[in-house]
Amino acid sequence: MTTIQRSLVLAAAMLLTALAAVFDIIPAAFAEYTPLGLLVFLPWALSGQRQCSLRKSKES
Repeated sequence: MTTIQRSLVLAAAMLLTALAAVFDIIPAAFAEYTPLGLLVFLPWALSGQRQCSLRKSKES
């Protein structure tokens, strides 16, 4: 998955959370912290690596 695709997936998840809060599907207090939670629980959103470090060390 490219960086652009990861960014679009993350943005879509944040927008869906905001829409769910607007239509009272989830509480607004929960929706306030969801973007931070998405960045914490989706570590691939922050990392730029495409391979794990263990795999890189074996190939070297």
